Amino acid sequence: MTTRLTRLTQLGYGTGTAWYKSDANSPKDQQLIEATKTAIRVGYTHLDGAEVYNTEEELGDAIKQSKVPRDQLFVTTKVIAYIDDIPGAIDRSLKKLGLDYVDLYLIHAPYFANGDETKLQKAWAEMEAVAASGKARSIGVSNFFKPDIEAILKTAKVRPAINQIEFHPYLQHGDLLAYLKSKDIRVAAYGPLVPIVKAKGGPLDPLLHTLAKKYAVGPGEILLRWSIEQNVVPITTSSKEQRLRDFLKVFTFHLTPDEVEEISKVGDTHHFRAFWTDKFDAADRS
Repeated sequence: MTTRLTRLTQLGYGTGTAWYKSDANSPKDQQLIEATKTAIRVGYTHLDGAEVYNTEEELGDAIKQSKVPRDQLFVTTKVIAYIDDIPGAIDRSLKKLGLDYVDLYLIHAPYFANGDETKLQKAWAEMEAVAASGKARSIGVSNFFKPDIEAILKTAKVRPAINQIEFHPYLQHGDLLAYLKSKDIRVAAYGPLVPIVKAKGGPLDPLLHTLAKKYAVGPGEILLRWSIEQNVVPITTSSKEQRLRDFLKVFTFHLTPDEVEEISKVGDTHHFRAFWTDKFDAADRS
C-alpha cells in the first residue's frame, strides 16, 4: 500500500467539478476524454474520479485510449450514491472504468451517517472488505473531520490512507491537518486554486502576484506548491494543454518556509468555502 501511495506525491488530475454531469444518462463528454488523454500524455499519472461525477466512463475511455500501462497510473474513485452497497458500488465503478481495480477508493463524504457512528463504522468495514478483495489497492475517505475519523478508527482494522478535503489558504481547517498527520493519514486537496478561481480580489492576490513573478510561474503554481510544501496532494484540472503543462512547473521550484507561512497567515485573514456550503455556517472554518 505504501509503495503505491508514493505516486500521490504528484499532482492529481480531477474529472469532477467543471466536468460534473448531473444526469448519469447524459452522452459521453468527448471533451473530457480528450482532456484526460492530454493530461496523461503530458505527465499526469494520478487520475481522480468519483461515481457521483458521472464521468467514470470518460475516465475509463481516456485510460484505455492513452495506451499507458495500467501499473503506471494511479486511479482514484469514490462512493457516495451507493453508500448502502459499497461492494456493489465498486463493481459498478470498475465496470464503467473498464478496470480490474482502482489504486485508491474513497468514501466521498460522511454526511450520509447524520452523525451516527455505527453507520460510518459499517461503511468502513465494507471498504475494508473491498480492499481485501483486491478491487482497491488502498482505501480512504473524503470530506471527513476529526469526529468522523475518530468514529471509524474505533473499529477499523485498516487505517484510512488519505482524506481528500477542500483545502487552500482561505480554508485551512484549523488543526485538522496536524490531527491527520498524528494518525498517519495523508491529505489530498481539491479546490486548491479556489483563491484565484472562485475568490478573486482577496487579500492573497498581491502576494501571489509577487511570488509568481519571483519564480517565473503563475499564481496557480504558487498555490499548488503551497499545498505540496505541506505534504498535501493537490487535485486540479483543465482542458487546456498549456495550462496542464504550466501546473507541472510546481516541480521546478520550492517556496521557502517563510513564504509558505506568509501565504498561510495572509490566507487566514479571509474565509471562503467553495464546496458543500449547505453543510456549514458561513463563518465555519472547520
